[in-house]
Amino acid sequence: MTVAAPPGQDDISEGPLSDSMASNLQQLALGSTVRLNNGVRMPVIGFGTWRLQGTAARDGVVTAVRAGCRLIDTASAYGNEAGVGEGVRSGGVPREELFITSKLWGHEHGREEAKEACSRSLGRLGLDYLDLYLIHWPSGGRNLETWQGMIELLEEGMVRSIGVSNFSMQDIAPLVEGTGTVPAVDQVEYNPYRHDDVLLSECSRAGIQLEAYSPLSATNLHDPVITGIAARQRRSPAQVVLRWCLQKGTVVLYRSSRPEHIVENSRVFDFELPPGDMKALDSLG
Repeated sequence: MTVAAPPGQDDISEGPLSDSMASNLQQLALGSTVRLNNGVRMPVIGFGTWRLQGTAARDGVVTAVRAGCRLIDTASAYGNEAGVGEGVRSGGVPREELFITSKLWGHEHGREEAKEACSRSLGRLGLDYLDLYLIHWPSGGRNLETWQGMIELLEEGMVRSIGVSNFSMQDIAPLVEGTGTVPAVDQVEYNPYRHDDVLLSECSRAGIQLEAYSPLSATNLHDPVITGIAARQRRSPAQVVLRWCLQKGTVVLYRSSRPEHIVENSRVFDFELPPGDMKALDSLG
């Protein structure tokens, strides 16, 4: 099966977003995408669904999609793929314009196990393919054979791109050495309190896009540094943190169960944090 790239998106980068942020800040918009190392275009901001179940997952996805978000992130471990799939079908946007990510869990490691896990996720989501499939966490000595299964999923057209989550460069190296295939994405926790900028730089050099999860849930949004910047920018603290993630060069995921926050959190493209504010937020880590 051949899957076309989603139409109607502005491609702002030929590599990891961090490579071209300095020259592209003015161009960054809700519809912007970054080109992954296999040529697939990924939106720069997305809606995460961790801890959203049933109708909350469905309604959250619908609200995010209608607000202009095109990247939706889930995982088999979240137990909400069916609800996410309902939201995808109910959002009023053609499937080919969306970028859907899921992940395999620890007990799904292994070459054949990974392929079977992907089939189960697709069944629960009600989809024919995923835009990105990730190994959720490294797992003992089975990472390489799991990665080989992921490559086969890519070759068979069940997924458009493959990557990892919560992996260090030391975890990634054996995958590349054993197969020659570099992950397109490494999804990790990334926020003002916990940001591994060495990993960010290493991923950029390797052609891997770093994707930030828990930018808000793991951040004290009442921190006076954050609220002070928010007051000066006339933005919410959440918007400031998400904009910081984008300017650091990550693709960023946000999550909320409140419709007004879902919409607000997608509106981070009409302001820019100056270097002093970026440095202040960096210092919180």
